[in-house]
Amino acid sequence: MELTDESFLKDEYHFAMAGNGKRLANYFIDLFIFYIIAILFFAVLAIVNPGSRVFSDNPSQGEQYLLRLISMVFYGIIMGIIEGLFKGRTLGKLITGTKAVNEDGTSIDFMTGFKRGLSRMVPFEAFSALGSPCYPWHDKWTNTQVVVLKDSILPEG
Repeated sequence: MELTDESFLKDEYHFAMAGNGKRLANYFIDLFIFYIIAILFFAVLAIVNPGSRVFSDNPSQGEQYLLRLISMVFYGIIMGIIEGLFKGRTLGKLITGTKAVNEDGTSIDFMTGFKRGLSRMVPFEAFSALGSPCYPWHDKWTNTQVVVLKDSILPEG
C-alpha cells in the first residue's frame, strides 16, 4: 500500500494553542453571556421573591461580600455546565474558532468541562492567564488546553 500525503496526515496530530488575544476574547464574550444569564436569573428571582434582602438598595458590607461570593460560584457553575455540555466549546470559543481539549487532543467530557468551570471560581484565577504562552490554572488543573481548530489536526473522539 502506498502512503499518500492524505493518509499520512490522518495519523499525525498537531495542536495550535490559542494565543492570549483569542483567550482574552473568549473570556470577554463568555463574561458578557454570563452577565445576561445572571441578570435573567436574578430578574426571575426578584419576581418570585420580591421582598428578598438580596435586592436591597443598601446592602451591608457582609451582604456585599456574600453577593460577590455567590456571583463567583454562579459563574463557575454556569461556565462549567456550558463547557461540559458543549464538549469544550462556549459562545466565545465558537466565535474565535477555538476549543478546549484534553492534552492528547481528544474532546473533553462533561466532568472535565465542569471542573474547568469550577476552577474559575478561585480568586485571581483570571490573572494566571497573563503569561506567554497562555496556560491558566483552569487548564493546568484539568490537564486541558485551548486550541485553534482551523490550525490543529485533532484525533477523533
